[in-house]
Amino acid sequence: MVFELAHEAAGISYNKIAEACGLKAERVGKLARGDGTVTTLAAIERIADGLRIPGRHLGLAARPWEKSASASPPRMEHQNGDDPMKRRNLLRGALAAGLTGAGAAALTAARQDLDSALADPPTADLSYWESTAERYGYGYNGKAPTDVLSGLVLDFDDMKPLFGAPQSVKSRTRLCHVAGQMAGMTAIVLHDLGDHREAHAWFHTARRAAGESGDTGLHAWALAREAMVPLNFGAPAVAADLAEQSRSLAGGQPSAAAALACAVAARAHAAHGNRDAALAAVTEAERLMDRLTPQQAADTWFGYPEQKHHVHLSQALTILGETARAYATQARALELSRSPSLMTRALISIDRATCLAHDGEPEEAARVAAQAFGELPTAYRTGLTRTRALTLYRSIQTSPGVGQLRDVLAVSAA
Repeated sequence: MVFELAHEAAGISYNKIAEACGLKAERVGKLARGDGTVTTLAAIERIADGLRIPGRHLGLAARPWEKSASASPPRMEHQNGDDPMKRRNLLRGALAAGLTGAGAAALTAARQDLDSALADPPTADLSYWESTAERYGYGYNGKAPTDVLSGLVLDFDDMKPLFGAPQSVKSRTRLCHVAGQMAGMTAIVLHDLGDHREAHAWFHTARRAAGESGDTGLHAWALAREAMVPLNFGAPAVAADLAEQSRSLAGGQPSAAAALACAVAARAHAAHGNRDAALAAVTEAERLMDRLTPQQAADTWFGYPEQKHHVHLSQALTILGETARAYATQARALELSRSPSLMTRALISIDRATCLAHDGEPEEAARVAAQAFGELPTAYRTGLTRTRALTLYRSIQTSPGVGQLRDVLAVSAA
């Protein structure tokens, strides 16, 4: 039956079957016509190995090539080139012959292979990496961005072997979820350091991993976070498009990703000069913020805490010239944390300085921004903070009394 199916359904010649199985072609032809039987264990094993028939189909133990993912392909694959198609034809022929014998064995083997893939073997490594991603999710915690970045990259290198190892469907999903989180956090740090090209590349990787994990919330989060790269580096139209994609993916139900997407969209539309869209996005972000669960509002890179909310609205309202509302949200952002991160405090202060400039106080604006930027450690005087401070300086550089801000910017550039 096996030789007949291989010859008739898969189109493999008796000569090639004989060569693969270590038999004479004449003997293969007779066996295919039902003239004779194979009785020795050695011959059955040669047939199983030559035709790559799993041992369980012929009453044998698992063959050596079944136990190794790196086993050499069967000889007939090299000779025929289109072995996958011949395998399909072989299976089709077995099933056409009925749901007994070879057909039943094929069905059983397919089900057992699927069950094996769906089984969840011990995943201690995955649990470790999930806890590692959670730990990174709490942000810088006083560490310099470059230190956090080096830790992430080194951990990725350690995690890499998992991607080449056999994984159950469930484990692969978990692995992709962790990879999406860690790639997204790497992108955040690169963005904060001012490397927008690499940040975009890592966000793209994060979105691919999130998409494979099936977590639309993580995918939407990565899009919203990626939108902040062009937003902070001079491409608000691109940022608005990414933010709106994130809003669409996140949906209208309250979630950290949905609220973040609305807040970033508000900033992007404001920077692009679309006032109505910006104000509408501010309103929607506030609506979602009021409905988040404590877990969704957790103070992590994946949550959307109230302080982060006010930091985003501060920027949007500052750009829109809504200074009264901006001052209030800046004060609230600082009030919500006794010790906001160095970068957060500096960005809020620069927003306040920008509002002062808008209200006709360029000298005070320069003083506030110079103090905020000048007090930052050297590792933080780059990327986003420098971009914001430089943008403010350019808007007031012809005004008297702005030399202090010019000087601290010059020192950081040296």
